[in-house]
Amino acid sequence: MHLRLIAVGDRQPVWVEDAFKDYVARLPKSWKFRLDTVGTAKRFKSTSAQQAMEAEGRLILDQIRPHDWVVVLDERGKALSTVQLEQQLADWLAGGRDLCFIIGGPDGLAKEVKQRADSTWSLSKLTLPHGMVRVLLAEQLFRVWSMSTNHPYHRT
Repeated sequence: MHLRLIAVGDRQPVWVEDAFKDYVARLPKSWKFRLDTVGTAKRFKSTSAQQAMEAEGRLILDQIRPHDWVVVLDERGKALSTVQLEQQLADWLAGGRDLCFIIGGPDGLAKEVKQRADSTWSLSKLTLPHGMVRVLLAEQLFRVWSMSTNHPYHRT
């Protein structure tokens, strides 16, 4: 079983890199968690946001394998409490498919990527910096793992 994050944007602030790496290091090795980045499309005066999203979308779709269970992170997705996320993650993992989370670029995700998604999850109704989304995703994955294993990290 593999868990993977495909995220647009390969350069993040040091604090994002440090926090993300810290949480990823805590995840169970059996998840084989991996980050794959897609470069942000160049934006010129003649480039529309739609064109940039489509270019990034093609790069994302190239990295998704046919058997992946794809979860798009989007503010319009399904909101889950941490307890609900624990159950949802268990359901996703029980499906036996590799799990692939997607974070789009500055203008969002191309409709083709959203159409490929098996699930759409909202971390918040707020618009969040994409680097912070990486950190929140990694932290929540660690938190739900800690809940499922009775690790003391999560306290109710």
